Amino acid sequence: MSEILSRIAAMIVGSFLLGVGVNGFLVPHYLLDGGFIGIALLIQYYFQFPAGLCSALLSLPLIIYAWKKDRKQFHGSFYGMILTAIFIDILSPYQFILPIGLSAILGGAICGIAVGLMLRYETSTAGTDLLAYFISKITPINIGILFVIIDGLIVLSGYQVLGLESVLFSTITILVAGSLASICYERF
Repeated sequence: MSEILSRIAAMIVGSFLLGVGVNGFLVPHYLLDGGFIGIALLIQYYFQFPAGLCSALLSLPLIIYAWKKDRKQFHGSFYGMILTAIFIDILSPYQFILPIGLSAILGGAICGIAVGLMLRYETSTAGTDLLAYFISKITPINIGILFVIIDGLIVLSGYQVLGLESVLFSTITILVAGSLASICYERF
């Protein structure tokens, strides 16, 4: 019973932290996170489509894969995806106006801690963190390195829409997020 409560708590806290990290620090400067949330932010910046809902829709194929391959991870990921989408969209009005560099670091730190915490308790946002989780289970590649590779490709895809400054500071965000996700997942 305590294991289930720990997973639920990690899912709620992690999802809330993602909502704070994304909206509070990244959105004010049009910065990107990695993963499906990063893709959803690109869509939000360009089309004004809610990022939480978009990230949930993008996650559906991975949710189906998790259903087939790892039912325990599926349940945590499905509910984590829903909670994360809700928190991202509900917290969208709450933004902190800080310098872009500080926002990139703090946003990355909060998002990385959130993802690492969720993965540690076998839950996730069902985005590329779930993809990295599955890849890390079948390869010797560190989960933090997987985050940086996947997220780096997503951030680079934002260059045409957001420009060089956003890509450079978004790169800082994903490096911080990947490092802290790895630390939280593996060491604590």
